Amino acid sequence: MTNPNASSVENAAVDPADVPPPATPDAPAQPDEAVDPAASAFASAQRLAAETQDKYLRLAAEFDNFRKRSVKERQEAELRGMGVLIRGVLDALDDLGRFAHVDPATVDSITIVAGVDMVEKKMLKSLSGHGLELVNPVDQPFDPALHEAITTMPAESAELDHVIAQVFQVGYRFNGQLLRPARVVVRKWNG
Repeated sequence: MTNPNASSVENAAVDPADVPPPATPDAPAQPDEAVDPAASAFASAQRLAAETQDKYLRLAAEFDNFRKRSVKERQEAELRGMGVLIRGVLDALDDLGRFAHVDPATVDSITIVAGVDMVEKKMLKSLSGHGLELVNPVDQPFDPALHEAITTMPAESAELDHVIAQVFQVGYRFNGQLLRPARVVVRKWNG
């Protein structure tokens, strides 16, 4: 008895395109399917993340250098400004040194007082050239932004109410900024 299936297999024609070529060790493997889009997107995202991290690190380093340079430049500018200010008061300081080392037995007190007064005026003139303003508000209206009231005294009339009668300690402003308020006595009308 013959096998009917065996004869049909033997008689079937074999198409050579359906037979895979024999695998050789040197031949590249043929992919069974197209490139995986998820793997490609992941690789692209990794590249983008690496580039972004590199840009971030460079920017952070650049900003740190900028910050350090700014601090250094600000300190140098401050020192230059202080140098200009100090140069301005050196002459007055020299004059003060001359008066500090005079022999009190040979110089009368009026001369010393006059000399110290001249040194004070010279120093104030030099400092005012750099932006220092003296706040000496005698007979001016009381301004709490510039003056500090130590005490009050009675005013003779209503027009003198809140007018400064006496200055205990002058105040100073530097380029519009209050360094120290003037300490004053303010008149107060009780009528």
